[in-house]
Amino acid sequence: MAHDRLIRYGLTTSLVAWQIVCGGLLRAGTDAVRVLPDGQVPQDRRLGPLKDLNGYFPFRVPASVEAWRQRATVLRRQILVATGLWPLPERTPLNAVIHGRTLRDGFTVEKVFFESVPNHFVTGLLFRPRDKTGRHPAVLCPHGHGGRLQDYGPKKIRELIVQGAERFEGSGRFPKLARCTQLARMGCVVFIYDMIGYADSVQIPRALAHGFSKRRPEFEGTESWGLFSTQAELRLQSIMGLQTWNSVRALDWLCSLPDVDPARIGVTGGSGGGTQTILLCAIDPRPVVAFPQGMVSTAMQGGCTCENCCLLRVGTGNVELAALFAPKPLGMTAANDWTKEMMQKGYPQLEQLYGMLGAKDHVFCKPLLHFHHNYNYVTRAIMYGWMNRYLGLGLEEPIVEEDFRPLTPAERTVWDHDHPRPAGGPDYERSLTRYLADQSDRQIDALIPSDAKSLATYRQIVGAAFQTIFGRSLADVGAIRTEAIAHEKRGPWVEHRLLVNVVDHGEQLPVIRLDPAETVGQPSVVVWVDGAGKNAIYQDGSNLRPGVRRLLEAGKSVVAADLLYQGEFLRDGQPIKQTRMVENPREFAGYTFAYNPTLFAHRVHDLLSVVSWLRTTLGPGAEIDMMGLNGAGPLVAAARAELGPVVDRAAIDTAGFRFRNLTSYRDINFLPGAVKYGDLPALLALGAPSQLWLAGEGDQPPRVTAAAYRAAEQPGKIVSSNVPRQHVPHAAVEWLLRPPATPPNR
Repeated sequence: MAHDRLIRYGLTTSLVAWQIVCGGLLRAGTDAVRVLPDGQVPQDRRLGPLKDLNGYFPFRVPASVEAWRQRATVLRRQILVATGLWPLPERTPLNAVIHGRTLRDGFTVEKVFFESVPNHFVTGLLFRPRDKTGRHPAVLCPHGHGGRLQDYGPKKIRELIVQGAERFEGSGRFPKLARCTQLARMGCVVFIYDMIGYADSVQIPRALAHGFSKRRPEFEGTESWGLFSTQAELRLQSIMGLQTWNSVRALDWLCSLPDVDPARIGVTGGSGGGTQTILLCAIDPRPVVAFPQGMVSTAMQGGCTCENCCLLRVGTGNVELAALFAPKPLGMTAANDWTKEMMQKGYPQLEQLYGMLGAKDHVFCKPLLHFHHNYNYVTRAIMYGWMNRYLGLGLEEPIVEEDFRPLTPAERTVWDHDHPRPAGGPDYERSLTRYLADQSDRQIDALIPSDAKSLATYRQIVGAAFQTIFGRSLADVGAIRTEAIAHEKRGPWVEHRLLVNVVDHGEQLPVIRLDPAETVGQPSVVVWVDGAGKNAIYQDGSNLRPGVRRLLEAGKSVVAADLLYQGEFLRDGQPIKQTRMVENPREFAGYTFAYNPTLFAHRVHDLLSVVSWLRTTLGPGAEIDMMGLNGAGPLVAAARAELGPVVDRAAIDTAGFRFRNLTSYRDINFLPGAVKYGDLPALLALGAPSQLWLAGEGDQPPRVTAAAYRAAEQPGKIVSSNVPRQHVPHAAVEWLLRPPATPPNR
């Protein structure tokens, strides 16, 4: 009979497992029910090394055009969410100022500053063809590290000339300005703008933007904070995000110029500017040709704090992100750096994608492995030909870069007596993060639903943001394989111990399932989620908690699992205090969470896996309820937001938890972006209209949660209980045992 029951629940058995079943319980002492032998942890890939920026990031081309389009939609949203630009912020007045015109042979140079957000200034130089009229194509130039005024110096430039990397001793010293002057001579309007902290971008210092390494306690407040802080990460405020918005606004301004043809826009940058080129061309439809130099690679993804931010490369990498520009023309070179394997790893996949899209000639990579990391004279020459072809310049090739007289400090400096540099420093930094937070809060608050239509919009924006933050849906769980380890009849119920293997993701969960000895009618299961793991369903080692016993007596099954770093995931049995981080001496959340989900997200994945297994096992018509207690309420709220009507009812004790109260990005409940998109109340709202019982929120549910249920015309499906804390488990169980107000959601 026991074997029949195992087969009925879809469990696989082996001779060893069956011997364990016959041999009795596996326990570590008297206080823990174990699925695995004592001292053994699950075979779960997440226990291995974390991924970092030096990992391997292959691009796997989808099997069809439609599959790529679906993937591209997800990736674009991932970039926008990660950089804090989902939904796009308000485009406030740029208040652009152009001054200080300089004349050179074949081009002019002017100084520019504008406000990408109020009081945050983007600075740069505008190059124009001289003595030409009409509308011209334009090229936007994010410059990368070294700044737009990068100067090799007299000794280095001579070495580069000998190596064949540069041609001119004068202008070649300034490689970033050299490409601007040549493009202008070719007939393009060119804008090169400062990365944050370089040249005239002075409000946030370079040492912070590109050299941040240690936490700054004075910037870690929950009401006033700075960049790289926990509160900034909870709101997806980052240097990378701010630079990406600067790029979007630079494109806004460039396209508005009367001598620019907005239908012919190119973008090119090298190194960190290559990263910016990749991101801008992925999310903005206006560029028609791109040349991201030095950063399209399956290897190192960008080492600076300005090239990383939470969520950006989880499950993806720079080659795939660059592919989002397809089928528009995308050019680059490979060098003796992290791009050196592009011709074997990365470029063939880009060719495959472009070929599938009917535009194989629109992607190009030239191997120049005798040069180190560069955007040198030889590489620039390739770029000139690329822009000539796809901006329709009509010039005879090859195009040869010519020398120019370098700009003097007065000619290249934006700020002067008539245009004084703006204030910066700590107070400015705090005011900037506060402005960004307030602006975002207004956007999200405006989405609070009031009817079915606005509820759908709320889900499309806030729900989609959380889908990106968690990075996995129920449909993404994939194949589940279960291993029956042991079972025992314990009075009027049966205890099963099993392993749930999430095959596609290499994850394994120890699970306890308790079933009534006799089940009448459709199966009904309560997934009991506790901050202490699966053994919280027991007390004194083996006796069931009263609430669990009550559910079983009422004919419901109870399932409990150890989520990542609970219970059997811990060799010493001690609760984990902080989430793991990559080995990097710089205390920046983005170095870990640009590439890896947070522990909170992983635990949500585990709950999705448990529910996916139950759906497959129980079949249609079964009722699946969830309960979140003892710190697990936020996890159940998050899983329920992703699961929707798959969960019939949920009893959640939030204990008043809010992500905004976290003081460390190493907290086990850290979730980047959670505060930006409405915190825990938003997650509760996304579960509407499934039935919900709440504790920890007083006698009324949070405003947005109640609004979602009213918008769904189901306000009676949410109950907020003010029951004393010690009575929460009992009250939650009794609510779950009440007959549902309506038939289960299907």
